[in-house]
Amino acid sequence: MRNSIGLTAMALMFGVLAISGCGDGRPTRAPVTGRVLIDGQPLTVGTVKFVSSGVRSSVGQLDGEGRFSLTCYEKNDGVIPGTHRVRIAAKESIDENTVRWHAPKMYADESTSGIEVVVDEPTQDLVIELTWDGQEGPYVERL
Repeated sequence: MRNSIGLTAMALMFGVLAISGCGDGRPTRAPVTGRVLIDGQPLTVGTVKFVSSGVRSSVGQLDGEGRFSLTCYEKNDGVIPGTHRVRIAAKESIDENTVRWHAPKMYADESTSGIEVVVDEPTQDLVIELTWDGQEGPYVERL
């Protein structure tokens, strides 16, 4: 009787670990979804990337409503919890020598974006607000 209780407890523990995803040998991730707005309007072109020292980055593609879902190892699995600097590269190629920026270029580099997000748990509906800050946009850049 005592062995069957122990086996049942062990099976339950392994089941919980399998469901929670902790058994894949990778760091724990927290799912993150949200929207990017520029001057109050959805940013519909570009990628969002969360970057943190010593851990794998996470990235998400913006959709037609400015929404994103972050991927670290597997689709939509989120980010490794912690403090992340954020970059938003909102550009589209027009041709091999020309791009159109849909947000100021400073946001495309985590060291100049000024955006930092702390993720401790699953996060839905995170809103990241950008601004043209009086600049005219979108604008075209020749490479």
